[in-house]
Amino acid sequence: MAAGLSDSESSQTNSLLYGAEAAGVSASDTSQTNSLRYGIRLNPIQVESRSDGLEYRYVSLKLNHEQRYADLTVRGPRAKADSPSTPDEIQKLGDSYWPLQAYRELDNALLHLRVNEPKIGLVCVRTEGNIDHVLAVDKTLAANKDHWLIREILLNMARTLRRFDLTAKSFFAIVQPGSCFAGNLLELLLASDRSYMLRDPDEKVEVALDQLNGGALPMSNGLTRLQSRFLRDPEKVAEILAHKGLLDAEAAEEAGLITFVPDELDWEDEIRVAIEERTSLSPDALTGMEASLRFAGPETMDTKIYGRLTAWQNWIFQRPNAVGPQGALTNYGKPTQAQFDFKRT
Repeated sequence: MAAGLSDSESSQTNSLLYGAEAAGVSASDTSQTNSLRYGIRLNPIQVESRSDGLEYRYVSLKLNHEQRYADLTVRGPRAKADSPSTPDEIQKLGDSYWPLQAYRELDNALLHLRVNEPKIGLVCVRTEGNIDHVLAVDKTLAANKDHWLIREILLNMARTLRRFDLTAKSFFAIVQPGSCFAGNLLELLLASDRSYMLRDPDEKVEVALDQLNGGALPMSNGLTRLQSRFLRDPEKVAEILAHKGLLDAEAAEEAGLITFVPDELDWEDEIRVAIEERTSLSPDALTGMEASLRFAGPETMDTKIYGRLTAWQNWIFQRPNAVGPQGALTNYGKPTQAQFDFKRT
C-alpha cells in the first residue's frame, strides 16, 4: 500500500494506474490521468422508434419496406456547439460530443438493420450539414489523437465504420446539395458499393478529404478505404490526400472517388432505376459479391471469414435461392423465372 493512503485510496490509485496503462496514458501525465480518473458517462442512446424507421439526434433511418430499401442520413456537427477545440471542453460535453454521439447512433442503426430488417437489401446513405464543420472536428481529433479520450473516440469511429463494411446490405452513397461527405463522413462514401454525385453547375455539391482519411480509420484488411480502392495504383492515394480544398462532381469523378455523376436532368431517374435494379437481384449473390469486393489486398482473420470469394461461392451455390425449387440455377434454361427469398444474412 502506498504511504499515507487508506486501503480504498490505494485501490483507487492502482485502478487508475491500470486504466491509464490500458488507455495508453503515461502515469506521469497528470492532466490525462486526472481526467481519466472520472472518465465520461455513456448514457443510453435516445431514439424515437416509428413504424417506418428510427430517428436519433444525428441519424435518421427511413424504411421503405415495399421497395426493400432504406434511407440512412447522418447529420454533421451543428456549428461551434458541437465542435469544441480542446480535450477539456470535449470531456465536459461527454457522450454528446458529435463524433461520439453520431457514431454511437450510426452503430445502433446498423445493428437494427442487421437484426430486425432482413428484407431491407439496400441502404441509400446521405449526409446533411456543413463541410467546414466536419473538417473542423477532424482537425481537433487529429491534433489531440494522443489524448486518451480522443483516442477512444477515434477507435469507436473506426469500429463503427468496420461494422458498416461488414454489414450484408448493399450501400449506395448519394451526394446532393446540402451533403457533407468530408473527412470522417467521406469514409461512408468510400465504404459504399456505389456512389452517385449530382453534377449541376447551379448547385454547390462537393466532397473533401482530410488527415483522418489517411489511416486513422482502417478497414478489417488493415488498409484505409482509399488504399483498398486504389490497390492497383497506390501512388494515387498520396496524390488525392495531398489535394487541398473541395472537390466538385467532375473533379471527384476524375479522382476516382465517385461511381456516377448524373446531371440534374437524369438525377432522379438514375437513382430510381439503380434502386429498382439492385433490389431485384439475388440477395445471396449480392452478399458474396459485395463482401469479396470490399476487402481487397492483404488477408487478415476478419477477411478470411468475410472476404474470401471461394468461401462465398460455396455458400451461395448451396442456398435455396440458387438450387431450391425456385432457385436461379434450378430454373436456368427453363421458361420459368427464379423466385428469391429476399432476406439478407
